[in-house]
Amino acid sequence: MAENKKMVEAITPINEDFTQWYTDICLKAELVDYSTVKGCTILRPYGYAIWENITHLLDARFKATGHENVAMPMLIPEGLLLKEADHVEGFAPECAWITMGGAEKLEERMCVRPTSETLFCDHWSHVLHSYRELPMKYNQWCSVMRWEKTTRPFLRTREFWWQEGHTIHETADEAIAETEQQLNTYADFCEQQLNIPVLKGQKTDKEKFAGAVATYTIEAMMHDGKALQSGTSHYFGDGFSKAFDVTFAGRDNTLQHPFQTSWGMSTRIIGAIIMTHGDDEGLILPPAIAPYQVVIVPVAAHKAGVLEKAEELRAALAEKYRVKLDDSDNSPGWKFSQWEMKGVPLRVEIGPKDIEKGQCVIVRRDTREKLFTPLETLDEVIAQQLDALGKNLYERAKQNREERTYTATAMDEIIDISESKTGYIKTMWCGDLACEEMMKEKAGVSSRCIPFVQEHLSDTCPCCGKPASKMVVWGKAY
Repeated sequence: MAENKKMVEAITPINEDFTQWYTDICLKAELVDYSTVKGCTILRPYGYAIWENITHLLDARFKATGHENVAMPMLIPEGLLLKEADHVEGFAPECAWITMGGAEKLEERMCVRPTSETLFCDHWSHVLHSYRELPMKYNQWCSVMRWEKTTRPFLRTREFWWQEGHTIHETADEAIAETEQQLNTYADFCEQQLNIPVLKGQKTDKEKFAGAVATYTIEAMMHDGKALQSGTSHYFGDGFSKAFDVTFAGRDNTLQHPFQTSWGMSTRIIGAIIMTHGDDEGLILPPAIAPYQVVIVPVAAHKAGVLEKAEELRAALAEKYRVKLDDSDNSPGWKFSQWEMKGVPLRVEIGPKDIEKGQCVIVRRDTREKLFTPLETLDEVIAQQLDALGKNLYERAKQNREERTYTATAMDEIIDISESKTGYIKTMWCGDLACEEMMKEKAGVSSRCIPFVQEHLSDTCPCCGKPASKMVVWGKAY
Protein backbone atom coordinates (compact mmCIF):
# COMPACT_ATOMS: atom_id res chain seq x y z
CA MET A 1 0.00 0.00 0.00
CA ALA A 2 1.31 3.46 -0.87
CA GLU A 3 3.05 5.37 1.94
CA ASN A 4 0.73 8.36 1.67
CA LYS A 5 -2.42 6.30 2.26
CA LYS A 6 -3.30 7.57 5.73
CA MET A 7 -6.57 8.49 7.39
CA VAL A 8 -8.27 11.65 6.14
CA GLU A 9 -7.09 14.76 7.96
CA ALA A 10 -9.60 15.89 10.58
CA ILE A 11 -11.50 19.14 10.28
CA THR A 12 -12.09 21.70 13.02
CA PRO A 13 -15.14 20.74 15.16
CA ILE A 14 -18.25 22.64 14.13
CA ASN A 15 -19.00 23.97 17.62
CA GLU A 16 -15.39 24.93 18.33
CA ASP A 17 -14.81 27.37 15.46
CA PHE A 18 -17.64 27.53 12.91
CA THR A 19 -15.73 29.79 10.52
CA GLN A 20 -12.68 27.51 10.43
CA TRP A 21 -14.92 24.43 10.17
CA TYR A 22 -16.53 25.95 7.08
CA THR A 23 -13.18 26.81 5.48
CA ASP A 24 -11.80 23.35 6.27
CA ILE A 25 -14.71 21.71 4.45
CA CYS A 26 -14.39 23.96 1.40
CA LEU A 27 -10.71 23.05 1.03
CA LYS A 28 -10.46 19.49 2.38
CA ALA A 29 -13.59 18.24 0.62
CA GLU A 30 -11.92 19.58 -2.54
CA LEU A 31 -14.70 22.01 -3.47
CA VAL A 32 -12.47 25.02 -4.11
CA ASP A 33 -8.89 26.21 -4.13
CA TYR A 34 -7.64 29.73 -3.57
CA SER A 35 -6.54 31.57 -6.69
CA THR A 36 -3.56 33.86 -7.14
CA VAL A 37 -6.20 36.39 -8.25
CA LYS A 38 -6.99 38.03 -4.91
CA GLY A 39 -10.58 37.57 -3.76
CA CYS A 40 -11.32 34.84 -6.31
CA THR A 41 -11.52 31.07 -5.93
CA ILE A 42 -11.20 28.12 -8.28
CA LEU A 43 -14.15 25.74 -8.44
CA ARG A 44 -12.55 22.30 -8.34
CA PRO A 45 -14.20 19.37 -10.16
CA TYR A 46 -16.17 18.18 -7.14
CA GLY A 47 -17.40 21.68 -6.32
CA TYR A 48 -18.24 22.34 -9.95
CA ALA A 49 -20.14 19.05 -10.16
CA ILE A 50 -22.41 20.25 -7.33
CA TRP A 51 -22.98 23.55 -9.16
CA GLU A 52 -23.57 21.69 -12.42
CA ASN A 53 -26.32 19.59 -10.83
CA ILE A 54 -27.89 22.74 -9.39
CA THR A 55 -27.83 24.42 -12.80
CA HIS A 56 -29.47 21.44 -14.49
CA LEU A 57 -32.31 21.30 -11.99
CA LEU A 58 -32.93 25.04 -11.94
CA ASP A 59 -32.65 25.35 -15.71
CA ALA A 60 -35.35 22.71 -16.14
CA ARG A 61 -37.62 24.66 -13.78
CA PHE A 62 -37.03 27.90 -15.71
CA LYS A 63 -37.72 26.30 -19.08
CA ALA A 64 -40.91 24.71 -17.73
CA THR A 65 -42.20 28.25 -17.08
CA GLY A 66 -41.32 29.51 -20.54
CA HIS A 67 -37.89 31.06 -20.07
CA GLU A 68 -35.15 30.97 -22.70
CA ASN A 69 -31.39 31.11 -22.20
CA VAL A 70 -29.35 33.91 -23.74
CA ALA A 71 -25.80 35.26 -23.39
CA MET A 72 -24.92 38.92 -22.87
CA PRO A 73 -21.48 40.59 -23.05
CA MET A 74 -19.44 40.70 -19.87
CA LEU A 75 -18.52 44.39 -20.35
CA ILE A 76 -20.83 47.36 -19.80
CA PRO A 77 -19.91 50.83 -21.19
CA GLU A 78 -19.92 53.43 -18.43
CA GLY A 79 -22.44 55.58 -20.26
CA LEU A 80 -24.88 52.70 -20.39
CA LEU A 81 -24.51 51.97 -16.70
CA LEU A 82 -25.12 55.63 -15.80
CA LYS A 83 -28.57 55.71 -17.41
CA GLU A 84 -30.28 54.38 -14.27
CA ALA A 85 -29.14 56.56 -11.36
CA ASP A 86 -30.25 54.43 -8.40
CA HIS A 87 -28.86 51.29 -9.99
CA VAL A 88 -25.39 52.69 -10.65
CA GLU A 89 -25.25 54.32 -7.22
CA GLY A 90 -25.99 50.99 -5.57
CA PHE A 91 -23.26 49.14 -7.46
CA ALA A 92 -20.60 51.86 -7.79
CA PRO A 93 -18.47 50.73 -4.80
CA GLU A 94 -18.28 47.18 -6.19
CA CYS A 95 -17.56 47.92 -9.86
CA ALA A 96 -14.35 46.72 -11.51
CA TRP A 97 -13.31 48.93 -14.45
CA ILE A 98 -11.33 48.28 -17.62
CA THR A 99 -9.51 51.35 -18.91
CA MET A 100 -7.07 49.85 -21.44
CA GLY A 101 -7.67 47.83 -24.58
CA GLY A 102 -4.38 46.25 -25.57
CA ALA A 103 -1.85 49.11 -25.45
CA GLU A 104 -4.42 51.87 -25.96
CA LYS A 105 -6.48 53.77 -23.44
CA LEU A 106 -10.19 53.28 -23.98
CA GLU A 107 -12.29 56.30 -24.88
CA GLU A 108 -14.90 55.08 -22.40
CA ARG A 109 -14.38 52.95 -19.33
CA MET A 110 -15.91 49.47 -19.36
CA CYS A 111 -17.40 47.89 -16.25
CA VAL A 112 -17.02 44.14 -15.74
CA ARG A 113 -20.67 43.22 -15.21
CA PRO A 114 -21.80 43.13 -11.57
CA THR A 115 -25.29 42.32 -12.93
CA SER A 116 -26.85 42.73 -16.37
CA GLU A 117 -30.05 44.80 -16.16
CA THR A 118 -28.53 47.56 -18.27
CA LEU A 119 -27.39 45.17 -20.99
CA PHE A 120 -30.81 43.54 -21.25
CA CYS A 121 -32.55 46.92 -21.39
CA ASP A 122 -30.22 48.11 -24.13
CA HIS A 123 -30.98 44.96 -26.12
CA TRP A 124 -34.74 45.24 -25.63
CA SER A 125 -34.67 48.85 -26.82
CA HIS A 126 -33.51 47.48 -30.19
CA VAL A 127 -35.68 44.38 -30.61
CA LEU A 128 -39.02 45.10 -28.92
CA HIS A 129 -41.69 46.60 -31.18
CA SER A 130 -45.18 45.34 -30.34
CA TYR A 131 -47.20 44.01 -27.43
CA ARG A 132 -47.49 40.80 -29.47
CA GLU A 133 -43.80 40.08 -28.69
CA LEU A 134 -44.37 40.21 -24.94
CA PRO A 135 -43.52 38.79 -22.54
CA MET A 136 -39.82 38.34 -23.22
CA LYS A 137 -38.56 35.90 -20.58
CA TYR A 138 -34.80 35.44 -20.62
CA ASN A 139 -32.19 33.85 -18.38
CA GLN A 140 -28.42 33.63 -18.58
CA TRP A 141 -25.83 31.48 -16.82
CA CYS A 142 -22.58 33.37 -16.33
CA SER A 143 -20.12 34.79 -13.84
CA VAL A 144 -20.18 38.34 -12.53
CA MET A 145 -17.68 40.48 -10.64
CA ARG A 146 -18.17 42.61 -7.55
CA TRP A 147 -15.11 44.08 -5.87
CA GLU A 148 -15.72 42.78 -2.36
CA LYS A 149 -13.31 43.86 0.38
CA THR A 150 -13.71 40.74 2.54
CA THR A 151 -14.11 37.39 0.83
CA ARG A 152 -14.91 33.81 1.80
CA PRO A 153 -15.40 30.79 -0.50
CA PHE A 154 -18.91 30.66 -2.00
CA LEU A 155 -20.33 33.23 0.42
CA ARG A 156 -18.59 36.32 -0.90
CA THR A 157 -16.01 36.29 -3.68
CA ARG A 158 -15.14 38.93 -6.24
CA GLU A 159 -16.09 36.69 -9.12
CA PHE A 160 -18.93 34.23 -8.67
CA TRP A 161 -21.18 32.10 -10.84
CA TRP A 162 -24.93 32.49 -11.03
CA GLN A 163 -28.00 32.65 -13.17
CA GLU A 164 -29.76 35.93 -13.71
CA GLY A 165 -33.26 36.00 -15.12
CA HIS A 166 -34.59 39.12 -16.84
CA THR A 167 -38.11 39.55 -18.16
CA ILE A 168 -40.34 42.30 -19.56
CA HIS A 169 -44.13 42.30 -19.59
CA GLU A 170 -47.04 44.21 -21.00
CA THR A 171 -48.61 45.03 -17.62
CA ALA A 172 -47.50 45.64 -14.05
CA ASP A 173 -49.70 42.79 -12.80
CA GLU A 174 -47.99 40.32 -15.15
CA ALA A 175 -44.54 41.46 -14.02
CA ILE A 176 -45.45 41.25 -10.34
CA ALA A 177 -46.84 37.74 -10.91
CA GLU A 178 -43.54 36.79 -12.59
CA THR A 179 -41.56 38.15 -9.64
CA GLU A 180 -43.60 36.09 -7.19
CA GLN A 181 -43.51 32.98 -9.38
CA GLN A 182 -39.73 33.00 -9.58
CA LEU A 183 -39.35 33.50 -5.84
CA ASN A 184 -41.60 30.49 -5.33
CA THR A 185 -39.45 28.57 -7.84
CA TYR A 186 -36.38 29.26 -5.69
CA ALA A 187 -38.20 28.37 -2.48
CA ASP A 188 -39.51 25.09 -3.90
CA PHE A 189 -36.06 24.20 -5.24
CA CYS A 190 -34.40 24.87 -1.88
CA GLU A 191 -36.95 22.93 0.11
CA GLN A 192 -37.61 20.03 -2.24
CA GLN A 193 -34.17 19.41 -3.72
CA LEU A 194 -31.67 21.07 -1.39
CA ASN A 195 -33.65 20.08 1.73
CA ILE A 196 -33.24 23.61 3.13
CA PRO A 197 -36.29 25.30 4.72
CA VAL A 198 -36.56 28.96 3.73
CA LEU A 199 -38.44 32.03 4.88
CA LYS A 200 -40.17 33.97 2.08
CA GLY A 201 -40.77 37.68 2.32
CA GLN A 202 -40.13 41.19 1.04
CA LYS A 203 -37.01 43.21 1.72
CA THR A 204 -37.33 46.59 3.38
CA ASP A 205 -36.62 49.65 1.23
CA LYS A 206 -33.20 49.91 2.88
CA GLU A 207 -32.29 46.36 1.87
CA LYS A 208 -33.91 46.12 -1.57
CA PHE A 209 -31.98 45.82 -4.83
CA ALA A 210 -30.65 49.07 -6.30
CA GLY A 211 -33.25 50.43 -8.74
CA ALA A 212 -36.03 48.01 -7.74
CA VAL A 213 -39.57 48.91 -6.73
CA ALA A 214 -39.71 45.77 -4.58
CA THR A 215 -37.33 42.93 -3.75
CA TYR A 216 -38.54 39.53 -2.58
CA THR A 217 -36.18 37.10 -0.84
CA ILE A 218 -35.77 33.62 0.54
CA GLU A 219 -33.78 33.52 3.77
CA ALA A 220 -32.20 30.32 5.08
CA MET A 221 -30.88 29.76 8.60
CA MET A 222 -27.46 28.18 8.93
CA HIS A 223 -26.40 25.70 11.61
CA ASP A 224 -24.94 28.53 13.74
CA GLY A 225 -28.17 30.56 13.65
CA LYS A 226 -27.02 33.17 11.16
CA ALA A 227 -29.13 33.93 8.10
CA LEU A 228 -28.09 33.57 4.48
CA GLN A 229 -29.96 35.36 1.70
CA SER A 230 -30.31 32.47 -0.73
CA GLY A 231 -32.20 33.87 -3.71
CA THR A 232 -33.90 37.13 -4.68
CA SER A 233 -36.53 38.27 -7.15
CA HIS A 234 -37.01 41.93 -8.06
CA TYR A 235 -39.89 43.94 -9.51
CA PHE A 236 -38.66 47.05 -11.34
CA GLY A 237 -41.89 48.59 -12.57
CA ASP A 238 -41.23 50.59 -15.73
CA GLY A 239 -38.35 52.66 -14.33
CA PHE A 240 -35.59 50.87 -16.26
CA SER A 241 -37.69 50.83 -19.42
CA LYS A 242 -38.09 54.61 -19.28
CA ALA A 243 -34.40 55.18 -18.51
CA PHE A 244 -33.35 53.05 -21.49
CA ASP A 245 -36.18 54.08 -23.83
CA VAL A 246 -37.60 50.57 -24.12
CA THR A 247 -41.01 50.95 -25.79
CA PHE A 248 -43.64 48.97 -27.68
CA ALA A 249 -46.83 49.65 -29.58
CA GLY A 250 -49.67 48.76 -27.21
CA ARG A 251 -53.05 47.25 -27.93
CA ASP A 252 -54.49 50.75 -28.35
CA ASN A 253 -51.65 51.61 -30.75
CA THR A 254 -50.00 54.01 -28.28
CA LEU A 255 -46.31 53.87 -27.36
CA GLN A 256 -45.84 52.21 -23.96
CA HIS A 257 -43.05 51.08 -21.64
CA PRO A 258 -42.88 47.42 -20.54
CA PHE A 259 -42.66 46.35 -16.88
CA GLN A 260 -39.53 44.51 -15.84
CA THR A 261 -38.27 41.87 -13.42
CA SER A 262 -34.97 40.23 -12.57
CA TRP A 263 -34.09 37.33 -10.28
CA GLY A 264 -30.99 35.33 -9.38
CA MET A 265 -29.40 32.48 -7.46
CA SER A 266 -25.66 31.99 -7.25
CA THR A 267 -22.91 29.63 -6.08
CA ARG A 268 -23.55 31.16 -2.65
CA ILE A 269 -26.21 28.45 -2.34
CA ILE A 270 -23.40 25.86 -2.08
CA GLY A 271 -22.28 27.70 1.04
CA ALA A 272 -25.83 27.36 2.33
CA ILE A 273 -25.74 23.60 1.72
CA ILE A 274 -22.47 23.27 3.63
CA MET A 275 -23.56 25.39 6.60
CA THR A 276 -27.08 23.96 6.86
CA HIS A 277 -26.36 20.24 6.61
CA GLY A 278 -22.66 19.66 7.39
CA ASP A 279 -21.26 18.11 10.59
CA ASP A 280 -17.94 17.37 12.28
CA GLU A 281 -17.05 14.81 9.63
CA GLY A 282 -17.60 17.18 6.69
CA LEU A 283 -20.26 17.66 4.05
CA ILE A 284 -23.67 16.04 3.98
CA LEU A 285 -25.06 16.52 0.48
CA PRO A 286 -28.72 16.44 -0.48
CA PRO A 287 -29.21 13.49 -2.86
CA ALA A 288 -30.62 15.66 -5.65
CA ILE A 289 -27.36 17.58 -6.17
CA ALA A 290 -24.69 15.18 -4.87
CA PRO A 291 -22.07 14.42 -7.58
CA TYR A 292 -22.23 10.82 -6.33
CA GLN A 293 -25.39 9.63 -4.61
CA VAL A 294 -23.85 6.25 -3.81
CA VAL A 295 -20.23 5.22 -3.29
CA ILE A 296 -19.36 1.51 -3.38
CA VAL A 297 -16.43 0.48 -1.17
CA PRO A 298 -15.08 -3.09 -1.64
CA VAL A 299 -13.88 -4.72 1.59
CA ALA A 300 -10.96 -7.16 1.29
CA ALA A 301 -10.77 -6.15 -2.36
CA HIS A 302 -7.72 -8.38 -2.90
CA LYS A 303 -9.84 -11.51 -2.47
CA ALA A 304 -11.25 -13.28 -5.49
CA GLY A 305 -14.54 -12.00 -6.82
CA VAL A 306 -14.89 -8.91 -4.61
CA LEU A 307 -13.95 -6.26 -7.19
CA GLU A 308 -15.94 -8.06 -9.86
CA LYS A 309 -19.05 -8.08 -7.69
CA ALA A 310 -18.55 -4.43 -6.75
CA GLU A 311 -18.34 -3.51 -10.45
CA GLU A 312 -21.46 -5.54 -11.14
CA LEU A 313 -23.31 -3.52 -8.48
CA ARG A 314 -21.97 -0.25 -9.88
CA ALA A 315 -23.12 -1.05 -13.40
CA ALA A 316 -26.60 -2.02 -12.22
CA LEU A 317 -27.05 1.01 -9.95
CA ALA A 318 -25.62 3.45 -12.51
CA GLU A 319 -28.77 3.05 -14.58
CA LYS A 320 -30.68 5.08 -11.97
CA TYR A 321 -28.15 6.79 -9.70
CA ARG A 322 -24.86 8.68 -9.79
CA VAL A 323 -22.48 6.01 -8.50
CA LYS A 324 -18.77 5.88 -7.67
CA LEU A 325 -16.83 2.64 -7.23
CA ASP A 326 -13.77 3.33 -5.11
CA ASP A 327 -11.36 0.61 -6.25
CA SER A 328 -8.25 2.54 -5.20
CA ASP A 329 -5.59 0.92 -3.00
CA ASN A 330 -6.50 3.03 0.04
CA SER A 331 -7.70 1.16 3.12
CA PRO A 332 -11.48 0.80 3.66
CA GLY A 333 -11.21 3.06 6.73
CA TRP A 334 -9.54 5.80 4.68
CA LYS A 335 -12.24 5.51 2.03
CA PHE A 336 -15.01 5.69 4.60
CA SER A 337 -13.58 8.90 6.03
CA GLN A 338 -12.88 10.43 2.63
CA TRP A 339 -16.38 9.90 1.26
CA GLU A 340 -17.94 11.03 4.52
CA MET A 341 -15.91 14.22 4.20
CA LYS A 342 -17.26 14.66 0.68
CA GLY A 343 -20.82 14.12 1.86
CA VAL A 344 -21.88 11.20 -0.34
CA PRO A 345 -25.41 10.32 0.88
CA LEU A 346 -25.06 6.50 0.87
CA ARG A 347 -22.13 4.13 1.17
CA VAL A 348 -22.42 0.53 0.01
CA GLU A 349 -19.88 -1.91 1.50
CA ILE A 350 -19.37 -5.39 0.08
CA GLY A 351 -16.84 -8.07 0.99
CA PRO A 352 -16.38 -11.85 0.74
CA LYS A 353 -18.77 -12.67 3.61
CA ASP A 354 -21.41 -10.36 2.17
CA ILE A 355 -21.12 -12.05 -1.21
CA GLU A 356 -21.56 -15.45 0.42
CA LYS A 357 -24.75 -14.23 2.11
CA GLY A 358 -26.05 -12.43 -0.98
CA GLN A 359 -26.10 -9.08 0.80
CA CYS A 360 -24.29 -5.79 1.23
CA VAL A 361 -24.11 -3.09 3.90
CA ILE A 362 -25.65 0.35 3.31
CA VAL A 363 -24.47 3.22 5.52
CA ARG A 364 -26.37 6.52 5.60
CA ARG A 365 -24.23 9.66 5.78
CA ASP A 366 -26.63 11.61 8.01
CA THR A 367 -27.27 9.00 10.72
CA ARG A 368 -24.46 6.50 10.00
CA GLU A 369 -27.12 3.84 10.36
CA LYS A 370 -26.06 0.48 8.90
CA LEU A 371 -28.52 -1.63 6.94
CA PHE A 372 -27.77 -5.21 5.92
CA THR A 373 -29.56 -5.43 2.59
CA PRO A 374 -30.19 -8.42 0.28
CA LEU A 375 -28.69 -7.72 -3.14
CA GLU A 376 -31.96 -8.46 -4.89
CA THR A 377 -33.67 -5.54 -3.08
CA LEU A 378 -30.71 -3.13 -3.19
CA ASP A 379 -32.21 -0.80 -5.80
CA GLU A 380 -35.45 -0.45 -3.85
CA VAL A 381 -33.70 0.11 -0.52
CA ILE A 382 -31.36 2.75 -1.98
CA ALA A 383 -34.33 4.69 -3.35
CA GLN A 384 -36.03 4.53 0.06
CA GLN A 385 -32.90 5.58 1.95
CA LEU A 386 -32.10 8.51 -0.34
CA ASP A 387 -35.64 9.78 0.13
CA ALA A 388 -35.47 9.28 3.90
CA LEU A 389 -32.10 11.03 4.10
CA GLY A 390 -33.39 14.09 2.23
CA LYS A 391 -36.44 14.34 4.48
CA ASN A 392 -34.28 13.99 7.58
CA LEU A 393 -31.95 16.78 6.44
CA TYR A 394 -34.94 19.06 5.92
CA GLU A 395 -36.49 18.26 9.29
CA ARG A 396 -33.19 18.76 11.15
CA ALA A 397 -32.71 22.15 9.52
CA LYS A 398 -36.31 23.12 10.24
CA GLN A 399 -35.93 22.13 13.88
CA ASN A 400 -32.76 24.22 14.15
CA ARG A 401 -34.66 27.22 12.76
CA GLU A 402 -37.61 26.74 15.11
CA GLU A 403 -35.36 26.40 18.16
CA ARG A 404 -33.46 29.56 17.20
CA THR A 405 -36.43 31.80 16.41
CA TYR A 406 -37.40 34.26 19.15
CA THR A 407 -40.15 36.82 19.66
CA ALA A 408 -39.55 40.22 21.26
CA THR A 409 -41.76 43.25 21.99
CA ALA A 410 -39.26 45.61 23.67
CA MET A 411 -35.81 46.90 22.74
CA ASP A 412 -34.19 45.63 25.96
CA GLU A 413 -35.51 42.18 25.15
CA ILE A 414 -34.16 42.38 21.58
CA ILE A 415 -30.71 43.42 22.80
CA ASP A 416 -30.65 40.62 25.38
CA ILE A 417 -31.55 38.00 22.77
CA SER A 418 -29.02 39.30 20.22
CA GLU A 419 -26.21 39.31 22.81
CA SER A 420 -26.91 35.87 24.27
CA LYS A 421 -28.25 33.90 21.31
CA THR A 422 -27.98 33.61 17.54
CA GLY A 423 -31.03 33.24 15.35
CA TYR A 424 -34.09 35.05 14.07
CA ILE A 425 -35.83 37.71 16.15
CA LYS A 426 -39.44 38.47 15.24
CA THR A 427 -40.76 41.93 16.13
CA MET A 428 -43.34 44.41 14.99
CA TRP A 429 -42.09 47.47 13.07
CA CYS A 430 -43.51 50.90 12.34
CA GLY A 431 -41.85 51.08 8.92
CA ASP A 432 -39.46 53.98 9.70
CA LEU A 433 -35.87 53.79 8.49
CA ALA A 434 -34.67 55.31 11.77
CA CYS A 435 -35.99 52.33 13.71
CA GLU A 436 -34.42 49.88 11.26
CA GLU A 437 -31.07 51.60 11.72
CA MET A 438 -31.56 51.57 15.50
CA MET A 439 -31.91 47.79 15.39
CA LYS A 440 -28.53 47.57 13.65
CA GLU A 441 -26.85 50.07 15.97
CA LYS A 442 -28.18 48.81 19.31
CA ALA A 443 -28.78 45.11 18.68
CA GLY A 444 -26.38 44.36 15.81
CA VAL A 445 -29.07 42.79 13.63
CA SER A 446 -30.36 43.61 10.16
CA SER A 447 -33.80 43.13 8.69
CA ARG A 448 -33.93 39.82 6.88
CA CYS A 449 -37.43 40.26 5.44
CA ILE A 450 -41.04 41.21 6.02
CA PRO A 451 -42.50 37.69 5.87
CA PHE A 452 -45.41 37.05 3.55
CA VAL A 453 -47.02 35.10 6.40
CA GLN A 454 -47.55 37.77 9.04
CA GLU A 455 -48.14 37.47 12.79
CA HIS A 456 -49.50 40.16 15.11
CA LEU A 457 -47.08 40.19 18.05
CA SER A 458 -48.05 43.54 19.59
CA ASP A 459 -49.55 46.90 18.65
CA THR A 460 -46.38 49.00 18.78
CA CYS A 461 -42.86 49.20 17.38
CA PRO A 462 -40.27 48.16 20.02
CA CYS A 463 -37.90 50.88 18.86
CA CYS A 464 -40.08 54.00 19.00
CA GLY A 465 -43.38 52.93 20.54
CA LYS A 466 -45.42 54.10 17.53
CA PRO A 467 -48.23 51.96 16.08
CA ALA A 468 -46.89 49.04 14.06
CA SER A 469 -48.68 46.80 11.58
CA LYS A 470 -45.78 44.86 10.03
CA MET A 471 -43.87 41.95 11.51
CA VAL A 472 -40.20 41.85 10.53
CA VAL A 473 -37.67 39.07 11.02
CA TRP A 474 -34.24 40.31 12.07
CA GLY A 475 -30.95 38.51 12.40
CA LYS A 476 -27.22 38.42 11.91
CA ALA A 477 -26.32 37.35 8.40
CA TYR A 478 -23.53 36.18 6.13
